[in-house]
Amino acid sequence: MKLLVFAQRLDPDESQMNAIALADRLRETHGYDIVLHATDGPAAQMVRDRGFRFVPAPDVTYHPAPQRMAALRRLVRGEGPDVIHAWDGWQGLEAYYAVHLRLGVPLLISDLNADVTRYLPRNVPTTFGCAALAEAAAELGWRFPMTLPMPVDTRTNAAEAVNGAGFRSRYGMKDGDVMIAAVAERPDASASGGTIRAIEAIRTLGQNLPLKLVLLGESDTDVNLRARVDAANRHLYREAVILTGAMPDPREAYAAADIVVGTGGSALRGLAFGKPLVVVGAAGFAATFTPQTAPGFLRSGMRGTGEGRFGGSAMLDALRPLAQRPQLRAQLGAFGRDFVVENHDFGRVAAQLAACCNAAKSGAASRMGDLVDAARTAFYVLRERRFRVAARTTVPGR
Repeated sequence: MKLLVFAQRLDPDESQMNAIALADRLRETHGYDIVLHATDGPAAQMVRDRGFRFVPAPDVTYHPAPQRMAALRRLVRGEGPDVIHAWDGWQGLEAYYAVHLRLGVPLLISDLNADVTRYLPRNVPTTFGCAALAEAAAELGWRFPMTLPMPVDTRTNAAEAVNGAGFRSRYGMKDGDVMIAAVAERPDASASGGTIRAIEAIRTLGQNLPLKLVLLGESDTDVNLRARVDAANRHLYREAVILTGAMPDPREAYAAADIVVGTGGSALRGLAFGKPLVVVGAAGFAATFTPQTAPGFLRSGMRGTGEGRFGGSAMLDALRPLAQRPQLRAQLGAFGRDFVVENHDFGRVAAQLAACCNAAKSGAASRMGDLVDAARTAFYVLRERRFRVAARTTVPGR
């Protein structure tokens, strides 16, 4: 099968890296002929190194963009792909109006958002990151919703792949310190984010336990977050909370951690390193990843919603036993690693993507359904003024 992968900008962020890696697996394992079409960026050389064609898309300041649509149409006419895989919603819109409606080329859209993107066409095969989103899309009228879990490279995201001991040494970890790794989020006014609740939990538990909370990412420049970190450290009379700053490759931190706090992709990465996990979410949600909770998290995409209690009680209840019981950490870490390999490994997800591409190629939506769907989609986009300003910054992979 000849597959044209239509992505955004080839920056080295997690989303674009997943698009490249999955395309590579389809080529290597399933024999696909891959053409990648995206705005040029730092990751373009990685595409070329992997041996499939890269055709740059125009650099634009907003989406959907007529220039990108025209370039895609020319490319499709020249290449004759069997299927176009639009990686995320804006590429989906551009491919839908540029080539699917006009030329009848089969289209597969991957909606990468944490919620169903309602302005996307409902008559086009669309993948969602978890079963709960696919079910929600079906209820909203999507005719061909499918599940495509977030992929994880379980070879490079593994404890033995990087030097966790070196990270602990650089940040002054002592023998017996229990390190908790979390991606730093920007705090909001409600202080409901997982980062804030993790800091508050350390203020409490750190009085009796040798805990170190390491916050990964660029939010170290946020004044409010820095103030909370400083207050927690003053309260405990030691550096119990550490801000690392930007980390383009945070794998050493995950390898060094004893516990990971996260959601979505960061949660899966922690599990891939064999670490016990506390999944955080909206409205005060926090729960330990266990054999009992795993099916629900698989269905929800490693996310959760609490009951609106914004205190840290759920976080405390999850962290306390993990901090106190090394054997429990080892057991849950081993279980989590097996879970990721079984459900999210790149090879397994690529096989699911191949099935989705085959379904898109063989599916036949009615012409009338396409026309009605096109009108509905245009109405939603125009009504909500859903014109995306193209990102021009590089986001570190998590």
